[in-house]
Amino acid sequence: MSRSKRKWDHIQYALATGQRSLTGFEDVAFIHQSLPDTFLHQADLGTSVGELSLSSPIFINAMTGGGGDRTIKINRDLASAAKATGLAMAVGSQMSALKDPNEIESYRVVRKENPKGIIFGNLGSEATIDQAKAAVDMIEANALQIHLNVVQELTMPEGDREFRGALKRIEQIVLHSEVPVVVKEVGFGMNKETVSMLASIGVSAVDVGGFGGTNFSRIENARRERLLSFFDEWGIPTAVSIAEAVVQKDEIAVIASGGIQTSFEIAKALALGAGAAGMAGYFLKVLIKEGLEPLIEEINIIHNELKMIMTALGASNIRQLQQAPVIISGKTHHWLNERNIDTKAFSQRIIQK
Repeated sequence: MSRSKRKWDHIQYALATGQRSLTGFEDVAFIHQSLPDTFLHQADLGTSVGELSLSSPIFINAMTGGGGDRTIKINRDLASAAKATGLAMAVGSQMSALKDPNEIESYRVVRKENPKGIIFGNLGSEATIDQAKAAVDMIEANALQIHLNVVQELTMPEGDREFRGALKRIEQIVLHSEVPVVVKEVGFGMNKETVSMLASIGVSAVDVGGFGGTNFSRIENARRERLLSFFDEWGIPTAVSIAEAVVQKDEIAVIASGGIQTSFEIAKALALGAGAAGMAGYFLKVLIKEGLEPLIEEINIIHNELKMIMTALGASNIRQLQQAPVIISGKTHHWLNERNIDTKAFSQRIIQK
């Protein structure tokens, strides 16, 4: 099967399999503030992720590219939505364009459509220094995502089976990159040890890509004769992954992603300590089923709802939202306690004005 055909199949399977909302956010509850001392129009959504300053904590996470004309249109529309709403955006893996120049336009269209926007390039951990530079140059990227997708590759019939040396390759890319490097999991979550290793080699930010959103094991199993069904339930839920990542004292920013679909889940992700939240599957569903203008409208609604949540909590900006006290219960509480992560530290915080 051609890489282009596989890219389009991934989109179709992602829409068909959907998101199962097993993110762990149901175990996170805000503590109500009766005297928030805020007003709605004061709420500021600006945030920072490593060296990047963003006008919104929401960004359009990596989805596609390299699938011919159909992915050109999707990426053009996503870039249009990003431009209209002030969101950053990541493209899908650019390896297909590095191997087939005919696919370059499916990525370059994003920069053409949004010339002043913040755009993330994207490659797998097998990438070389030269490939990383080419991916950045291709779209004039402001940052480069390196994605980790071991379980997807193992489930993919034609996927990679060799994963040695990834940390060293990422380190070399970091050392030679002129833009910040973000390392992203693809739907199976990150633990604190992985985050610590990535911080030690100078990675600017991690995108935890937690379990509970688009499930690439289920997508690849749909393409197999003999199922590896055990991988369908494999991973660290998104809420847990964020808490594992932020507990590290290393200088590394945290991006939340993995099944995030609402303003309430974005607020919870930020309150757990993330600096931004990536959304992919939900935005793709709105775009494909309803169109570009409804997607832009939905993003604007989410922005407004997020400001309302911040106002209710007494948070005038994202930094203050990250200090909002939350109660962690259920399976998420159990997991974090077993991992020796103090859940009381989240509940005893006070927003500093």
